[in-house]
Amino acid sequence: MENSNLEKIFSLDEINHAAFWSTNSRNLNFIKALYPKINIIARGEMLKVIGPDDEINIFEQQLRQLLSYFHQHGTIDEEKIMQIIEGGLAQQSADNEILVHGRNGLLIKARTPNQRRLVQACAENDLVFAIGPAGTGKTYTAVALAVRALRNKQVRRIILTRPAVEAGENLGFLPGDLREKLDPYLQPLYDALRDMIPQQKLQTLWEDKTIEIAPLAFMRGRTLDNAFVILDEAQNATNAQIKMFLTRMGRNAKFIVTGDLTQIDLPRNQSSGLAHAISILGKINNIAVIQLDNSDVIRHKLVTKIINAYEQNQQSRQNTEN
Repeated sequence: MENSNLEKIFSLDEINHAAFWSTNSRNLNFIKALYPKINIIARGEMLKVIGPDDEINIFEQQLRQLLSYFHQHGTIDEEKIMQIIEGGLAQQSADNEILVHGRNGLLIKARTPNQRRLVQACAENDLVFAIGPAGTGKTYTAVALAVRALRNKQVRRIILTRPAVEAGENLGFLPGDLREKLDPYLQPLYDALRDMIPQQKLQTLWEDKTIEIAPLAFMRGRTLDNAFVILDEAQNATNAQIKMFLTRMGRNAKFIVTGDLTQIDLPRNQSSGLAHAISILGKINNIAVIQLDNSDVIRHKLVTKIINAYEQNQQSRQNTEN
């Protein structure tokens, strides 16, 4: 029985497609010659492939490897194309771990066992809590998962939010427009996005609301359908705020809640809603809790030592008080 034909479209909008195909489409013509059983049509940043489904599946795997190399090195030639395709299976397993091809050849992937658990938990659950100290990559990994879901058209938009605790979420008195008011509180999210999406493309996604960054208070009353939503710094949300946020979940939505229970900045008369939410929701089906720890710290090597020193000091104080 013959394989049925399949038509598949790939977007090359995250790379310089003209450079990828090379002068006079030399690389494109070379690739076409390597896949005689399928029809490859390149039009700008769009690539259409028509042919037997098994052949297109092979082509898709090897195209990802070619794009990975191009992202990393900024160039590719016929010799390298042949090397990658001939050694495709050896490269494939490593390439499959990549979450996002970032800017300037940056390959963004889960780098520790607990980060990989976070990736797996997101694949299997619609709501994931990622808890851990500073520098463990919980927010960065969550943003990478959101960008991947958007690129793969699994969701239509990304919504990133965090409580603006220092301003009491009453932003009216701060100078500037909304973006300028929020920048001090949302800068880590901006930084992650800028690693993963070219600046011009990112600006377009902000302007058309495909990517939205807003304080937690702005989530009230909304229903978030077809969205990948991240609540960052959730240790600074109250019980009422956490409940309000989680009940915004709509159809085809993925929620990741990140936080560090050792860095709560709420006033003394307010308790963090994050620990409470984990305690009552952690055993519900389709909700996962991933605990990251000092072994996941991927910043400067001193960060781990700093975290350990503070934890030891806190433990010593507790022992003395007891």
